[in-house]
This record gives sequence, C-alpha cells and structure tokens, in this order.
Amino acid sequence: MLELVNFYLIPGLVLGAIYALAAVGVSLIYGVMRFANFAHGDLMTFGAYAALFFVAGFGISPWAALPLAILATIPVALAADRAFFQPLRRSAPAVLLISSFGVALMIRAVVYLAYGPSPESYTRGFTPPVFLGEIRFQLRHLYILAGALLVAFAVHLLLAHTRAGRAMRAMADDPDLARVTGVPVAGVIRLTWAVAAALAAIAGVFLAIDTELTPMLGFNVLLAAFAGAILGGIGRPWGAALGGLILGLAEELSSYPWLGEGPLLEPTYKAGVAFAVLVLVLIFRPQGLFRGVG
Repeated sequence: MLELVNFYLIPGLVLGAIYALAAVGVSLIYGVMRFANFAHGDLMTFGAYAALFFVAGFGISPWAALPLAILATIPVALAADRAFFQPLRRSAPAVLLISSFGVALMIRAVVYLAYGPSPESYTRGFTPPVFLGEIRFQLRHLYILAGALLVAFAVHLLLAHTRAGRAMRAMADDPDLARVTGVPVAGVIRLTWAVAAALAAIAGVFLAIDTELTPMLGFNVLLAAFAGAILGGIGRPWGAALGGLILGLAEELSSYPWLGEGPLLEPTYKAGVAFAVLVLVLIFRPQGLFRGVG
C-alpha cells in the first residue's frame, strides 16, 4: 500500500493538478470563443521558458519567476488573438482551429530559436525526498499541489464572485443573449485570453519543475488537457479541472501492478490512457460529466 501511495498516487495527484490547470484554460477559451485552441500547449512551453529566462538571468527560483512568466505569457496570447484570431472570429470553428495550429508552430519556433532543442532544467543535482512517517514525497510536489489549489480557488473567486467572471459565464452559456444584454464582448474575450494564458504559464512552469524543459513540453500534454476538458464537459471549468485530475491519476495508477508482479500498463504506454479516455468519452458520453456547452 505504501508503494502505491508513494510512487503512484502522489505523482498521479501532481500530474492531475497540472493537467487540471491546462484543461481549465482550454475549457475557458472554448466556452467563451467556441473553438479548440491548439496553441495552448505551446503557451505552456512559452511560460516555462520565460521562467527559465529569469531563473538563469537573475538567479531567482522558479517559484519567484512564476509571476514574471505569467506577465510574459499574457501579452503573447493577447497579441496572437489580435493578429490571428480576431480577424477570423466569425469564421467556422475549423478555421480558427487550424489557425491555432499555426500560432502554436510560431511560438514553438521562437522557443527553438532562443534555446535550441536540448533539454533544460531550472535546478541541477539531486533533491532528496522528504518523509512524513512512511509517506515519501518531494517538496516540489507539495508546492505544486498547494499552488494548484490556490490557483483553482482564485479562478473560482473570479468566475463566481466578480462581475467580469459572471460576464464570462454568460458568454459561455449563451453568447448571443450575452451580447444582446450588453455584455462587453471584446473585454470579456481579452480577459478570457489573459486568464487562459496565466493558467497555461502556471501549468507549464509546474510541469517543468516536476520534469524538465523541452520545446515540446506543452504539446506533449495537450492531448491530456483536451481529454480532461472533454471528460469534464467542454466549456465547464470545474468539470475540466476534475477531468484533468482524473486523467493524471489514471495515467500514473495504470502502471501499478494491480494484477500481478508486472505493471498493468508499461510506463511507456501510459500516455495513451488520455487518448483512450478521450475516445471512450466521445463514444459513450460526448457531453462530458457536466454537460459541456454546445
């Protein structure tokens, strides 16, 4: 049982928390603007490398660099919207989706040009684990979980207890009615991009702290982010958060030897869990757990 908790459950919670943050950003964009933003993963990568710039350049910790990474990522998202998505706002969702692929490739190219393809890391050397009785964990995992909870609470306060958040929810529920009732659509869209970009930067930095930085960092978890958003109900932020958490746990727990001495699923293939969940949800419950927006 201790092996299950120490090496599968705790890492699964950490991965699920990161997936949840990414999935909420994807869900917010879809809910307000009705298109799947495939550049979200590369915004995660940009945020992670923006933090690396401050870590390497100013000698601060990645936790201290996190707010700076957010401030660097938000203008990128707003500029991409102004230059590429706003002119296509009335186009078919497929057009916006393909445009987001182009934006993703441009962001990734900038990262490649600046840092090259080699893996990077915020810190060097081995960090010993911390023991609480017989429970073994890394301090970074505790910080990531605490940070994810704080961010989730902040997003809840924004959506549930502010005028801007209510406007975002109105746009997600019925865009046409929201426009008719005087919701400032342009302002809501800018706010949505800012919140989604902040979530992407946080998820990217957390993922880089837990693993390492590569230019494919965000793209490699993009499928899981979309799977989490669809599982929870696309356009429903809390559903997306729950979906991401479930997927992270499912990926890690799928490698536990449930039926014998060997892993139920080889770790090499556990990334396929997100794809399998996505397909099953689309077949049996396409509206997701919380009935996503149409």
